[in-house]
Amino acid sequence: MKSIILSILIVIGYNTYAQNNAGKSDDMARITLAAFVPQQIDKMPEAARSMLSNKLSQIVTQNGMGGSAFNQRFIITANINLLTKDITPTSPPMHAYTLEITLYIGDGIDGTKFASTSTTVKGVGETETKAYISALKNLKTNDPNYQSFIETGKTKIVQYYNSKCDFIIKEAQTLATQNKFDAAIYNLLAVPEVCKACYDKCMDAIAPIYKQQIDRECKMKLSDANNIWSANQTVDAANQVGEILSSIEPGASCFGEVKALSTKIEKRVLELDKREWNYKLKTQAQVSEAIKAYRDIGVAYGNNQPKTVNYNVIGWW
Repeated sequence: MKSIILSILIVIGYNTYAQNNAGKSDDMARITLAAFVPQQIDKMPEAARSMLSNKLSQIVTQNGMGGSAFNQRFIITANINLLTKDITPTSPPMHAYTLEITLYIGDGIDGTKFASTSTTVKGVGETETKAYISALKNLKTNDPNYQSFIETGKTKIVQYYNSKCDFIIKEAQTLATQNKFDAAIYNLLAVPEVCKACYDKCMDAIAPIYKQQIDRECKMKLSDANNIWSANQTVDAANQVGEILSSIEPGASCFGEVKALSTKIEKRVLELDKREWNYKLKTQAQVSEAIKAYRDIGVAYGNNQPKTVNYNVIGWW
């Protein structure tokens, strides 16, 4: 009964926590788009690649979908067609380009396109590369026409999460059975708050997975601590054990045994060294601390993922 009440409090606390922080920049609570410039853009100078990437990032930022992209599944990308290529009758002669730039939003993992929009820009330069870059500079990042494009993409992303929600949760539960708890929690946290129906379900699913994780870690750490203490009951051994025990979460199922071992060692240290043992066990976490633990796990796991993702945009143009 206590565990059920705790789970309910955690869920309520998570929703309260999220609401209280709604105005803050929180990439885990929002839908974000990762800017991606594919290699297969025809005749695009390498020097223009970073400029296009920056332009794409500015477009999503100005439309409320920028950020570090905690979940980099969804992307904004572009294709460029060279419409005209002329040499001006000037001295010196200049290269004049007209580019058609088509922007796309979609699922870069599944390779599903959600939305697209096109614009035309012109540029002039002393070389072909400078003309290309000059044209890209004229790509307006604050074009009001992007709003409906971005909104369509956002709607499709929400639909993706709501339609795939049961699969996301099932996949996380499967990862948990394989002791891949960090990955499971990361996948559940990747569902943004704006996808409310799925978001609420995923928040409900995190607590039992986190409990499995701390239960397993408790048993492993307690075993290590008992082995160290059984081998050598000295102050140095007590300090080694203290570092282990003080890292165990109090919500773990074996925490009663942790407290018993801690009390035993504390008494022994007092006998050996005539002073109190410095190591203290963790106290029961508040709801906000439990939520922070979830988030810390998700962020740490995400930060350790490959920075370069191989996106699939085949058939988008």
